[in-house]
Amino acid sequence: MTTDEATKSEGEVQAAALAERGEDITPSKDRGVLKIIKRPGSEDEFPMIGDKVYVHYKGKLANGKKFDSSRNRNEPFIFSLGKGQVIKAWDIGVATMKKGEICYLLCKPEYAYGSAGSAPKIPSNATLFFEASNAGELLLDFKGEDLFEDGGIIRRIKRKGEGYSNPNEGATVEIHLEGFCGGRRFDCKDVKFVVGEGEDHDIPIGIDKALEKMQRGEHCILYLSPRYGFGEAGKPKYGIQGNAELVYEVTLKSFEKAKESWEMDTKEKLEQAAVVKEKGTMYFKEGKYLQAVIQYGKIVSWLEMEYGLSEKESKASDSFLLAAFLNLAMCYLKLREYAKAVECCDKALGLDQDNEKGLYRRGEARLLMNEFELAKCDFQKVLEVNPQNKAAKSQISVCQKKTKEHNERDRRIYANMFTKFAERDAKEAASKTGVEKTAEKAACEKRPKTGAEGEEAEGHV
Repeated sequence: MTTDEATKSEGEVQAAALAERGEDITPSKDRGVLKIIKRPGSEDEFPMIGDKVYVHYKGKLANGKKFDSSRNRNEPFIFSLGKGQVIKAWDIGVATMKKGEICYLLCKPEYAYGSAGSAPKIPSNATLFFEASNAGELLLDFKGEDLFEDGGIIRRIKRKGEGYSNPNEGATVEIHLEGFCGGRRFDCKDVKFVVGEGEDHDIPIGIDKALEKMQRGEHCILYLSPRYGFGEAGKPKYGIQGNAELVYEVTLKSFEKAKESWEMDTKEKLEQAAVVKEKGTMYFKEGKYLQAVIQYGKIVSWLEMEYGLSEKESKASDSFLLAAFLNLAMCYLKLREYAKAVECCDKALGLDQDNEKGLYRRGEARLLMNEFELAKCDFQKVLEVNPQNKAAKSQISVCQKKTKEHNERDRRIYANMFTKFAERDAKEAASKTGVEKTAEKAACEKRPKTGAEGEEAEGHV
């Protein structure tokens, strides 16, 4: 029997064993995906919908012919579970696996590549067989979905929602939530509120942000970093200290979307701008800067691209936008997001080039970004607008002092560098001189002798 025939025979035996003894793990119980566990996993936890999973596998046709192997590529295959990024059999099969588990999966065509196949390796209506590689486990690892790619909100979906619509900023939502900190449950309630205003119900900003990614009926677990939780202040009401990491289980029961910008007329936008401006100011005074950013941001989204306004409307719109950009800049200064603060000041100064607050706040942001000369220019412009601004005078002195310190530090750094270079060059030169002397001495010793010495040597020999 040839090697190919042996492989084919072995593959057929494995596929037959799976077909006979495999567990049907399909939701409809149609035996479309069968599974046999070769070695149980080391943990009790399963991956959830949306989790990023890291998998090693070997794929064969039912006749034993291998068509793919992640081990041959020397890197795991990575995909988000339950998002339709892979064949149905994988979304079903991997969802049943634990970390460290080794298993076999047999997948009928309708759960694999169907009648289309996947040329050139997988023919039409092919049944596929997946097995663990000899080098390790099939399921290596999994972790939740990073909603904003900053590690601040990680979501793991326990039950997928319905439809394709999500709550938007300002939507009215009804949710059930349970909050945990250090394994202790501190909150459990059903609550109705407006997205972006959860803090009014002692709900952290991370929940507001996550709701905009959820679907009706979704049940998920959210892991919140302190920035998206209760921040440095904590929540004494719940016995939560500052900079605590939180875990929430949230079910989105229902929601009603807020009007989009294009659904509102100018009059309504201006009326709502006045409302959210006051709301943002209230949040800012309470030190809830992320919540304030949401409110001021609404004004920008409604009015920044509004055209065809009357003179009166245009004046009111510019007034709201100017206030929104200036307030956003202040929020970003508090949040230590200085580049965003500069951007907002630029927008404000585009509306009013001599705005004292805009110039001063941009100078503050630039100073904190170590852009001392640019910051000094901004503070000098403030004095051109208002020569009595003592704070700007003080900041110019700070800029000059910082510039001087920066230059002196640079001089010291470069002086040390040049000293080290000089020392290194001196050592290299000394080493080179020593080598040359040694070479010269060796050359002298090897040089043929002349005169009496030569004759004496010859006579002796």
